[in-house]
Amino acid sequence: MGHVLNLHVLVLLLVRPQTPCVTGHVQVVGPAQPVVAAVGQDVVLPCHLEPAANASEMTVEWTRPDLEPRFVYVWRDGVELESKKHPVYKGRTSVFSDELKHGNISLKLSRVRISDEGRYRCFIPDVGDSSVQLIPGKFMLNVSIINIMSLFILSVCYTKCAVELYTVLHQQHAHVPPFLWFMSSMSRSVNVHQ
Repeated sequence: MGHVLNLHVLVLLLVRPQTPCVTGHVQVVGPAQPVVAAVGQDVVLPCHLEPAANASEMTVEWTRPDLEPRFVYVWRDGVELESKKHPVYKGRTSVFSDELKHGNISLKLSRVRISDEGRYRCFIPDVGDSSVQLIPGKFMLNVSIINIMSLFILSVCYTKCAVELYTVLHQQHAHVPPFLWFMSSMSRSVNVHQ
């Protein structure tokens, strides 16, 4: 009789539908460095399961502990629970639902605001959690303006030097390389050499 009972248990285990299995080895992993984002842009707060495991049927919670309610995003039983979100995040947060089956539980935050700054916690019950620090700012635009200004100044200096070299070579009746002639004629048309 004992052998028959063991056989029934074995058959039940083999026939039972597969459910997501989470072992003690799976961990929630986030970035080691803060995430920097420009105000008004979209940003992804990276987080994943390691080793990769199917998270589509798990509960995935993204929270900000300093808010009440603290929920930024909640995925439970295969759907998003919009009603749990803090009002400032309604319509602005999502996960990559097609990627959950590969263990990607990253949060996409749309239209970043200065007030979004803070520590975000990615949590899966019975698996673990990880934190991500978000730093929003306008500095990215300022860096671009500085780079553009630097290129403009270098361009003006290069053109001025080309004009001066062209002038010296021309006065000495020496051969003027074509690029100097081109730079010189360009600068004369915009009065850079004056």
